[in-house]
This record gives sequence, structure tokens and C-alpha cells, in this order.
Amino acid sequence: MSLTIGKIAALANVSTDTRYYERELLIEPAVKSEGGYRLYEHDALRRISFIKQAQQCGFTLTEIRALLTLRKSDEACCNDVRRLALEKRLQLEAKITAMKVMSKALHNLIETCSVDGRNLEDCPIIAALEQATGTTS
Repeated sequence: MSLTIGKIAALANVSTDTRYYERELLIEPAVKSEGGYRLYEHDALRRISFIKQAQQCGFTLTEIRALLTLRKSDEACCNDVRRLALEKRLQLEAKITAMKVMSKALHNLIETCSVDGRNLEDCPIIAALEQATGTTS
């Protein structure tokens, strides 16, 4: 059974801009209808669902492409996928740590600033940021 991109989008609960995945060579239409519509096999729906789930786990399209390539490989095993998942988790944890440091720095800057309507020249946040970069306006 062939599906239109609209039907796939509705079934996968994604926008109809799933043509993006076609341009990225992650899915491909099986045929074109007489009316010129791209028609996809049911496997395209499964792939889009896989892609969306992988994106929710933080994988980029490049990484998803690698996962899909592994899936087709006769020589790949679950350990290969596990390695990619571990790498992604470490990347995410590093980003979380960096974001926590940024949040703490912003918190500290906000705490130094009162809400008394000072001039920008007297703003402690601006002063701290200029001091950190070694520049002045």
C-alpha cells in the first residue's frame, strides 16, 4: 500500500515538511502517482517515526543517518549502536554541565543588579561582561 506524504505525516504525527527527510536522503518515494504525487511505502512511515524518536534522544540527522546505515549493515551489531548512544549521552551530559555553569554565571550577575533603574553606564551586568571580555564600549 502506497501512502502520500500527507498521510505519512498524519500517521507519524509530524509536519508535512517530511520532504526535508527526502532531501536529506533519509527516505525516498517508491513511485510517483499519475497526478505527480510522491507515493511512499509503509517502510517510510517506520523510518520517519524512527527519525523523530532519535531526534528526541538528541541525535542529529548526521548521527541518525549513521544509525540507519548501521541498521542496513550485515556486519554491524547492537554494540555498534550502543557505542553511538553512549557517545551521544556523553555529549548531552557535557552540554548540560556547560549550561548549568552558564546558568549559575547568569544567576550571579542577576543577583548583583538591583532594579533601581540605574543608567547603563552603571549596570553591573554590563560592567561584568565587559570586564570578562576585556573590552569597553
